[in-house]
Amino acid sequence: MSLCLENLAIRKNDGEALFTAFNLTVEKGEIVTLMGPSGCGKSTLLDAIAGHLSQEFQYTGSIKLDGTPLDGQPAHKRQVGILFQDDLLFPHLTVWENLAFALPDSIKGTQRKEQAITALKEISLMSLADSFPDQISGGQRARIALTRMLLAKPKVALLDEPYSKLDKDLRQQFRTQVEDQLKEANIPALMVTHDEEDVPQGSRCITWPWEDNYAR
Repeated sequence: MSLCLENLAIRKNDGEALFTAFNLTVEKGEIVTLMGPSGCGKSTLLDAIAGHLSQEFQYTGSIKLDGTPLDGQPAHKRQVGILFQDDLLFPHLTVWENLAFALPDSIKGTQRKEQAITALKEISLMSLADSFPDQISGGQRARIALTRMLLAKPKVALLDEPYSKLDKDLRQQFRTQVEDQLKEANIPALMVTHDEEDVPQGSRCITWPWEDNYAR
């Protein structure tokens, strides 16, 4: 399983280019980071991959997942998981209900709660099963959001400034958890950030905007 971007370009409808001729392949189990300041098109690239690109933009080129083009597929069929800087948990659902919501439709009835509870046990948060998001800490919500994304069985993960809302101590702990769980899931992952400390050790990092690109 790999994510492949071929000759990708995103432009505003007035013709102004955010970037052009971008090529990247992210292999399974790999986390590639796009590093750059806010407002330079990193998150817009993730939107294009996920199928959420705003109508004020258009893109050319190809986005493929394991050789299958995603271009033209609706977002809900792309099997792309996204982890945002905000946890986006449903406030009216308990923790286990938030997790159960993400499970594939093939899982029915009581199995949905059983799998949600099992997931909570695996991350040592079983005691929070019946709590609501506003009753738990920011770090706990972040871990729940990560678990919810992975329970949906995505084929690729996109990380949009996933650590920026956490304090310094929680940030380092959560980075390790994200990296470990993505490696276990063995799917390609693309992260955007402006913090060099977010880059996984020994991984590829590409500077943005693309015209100023270098890799290390």
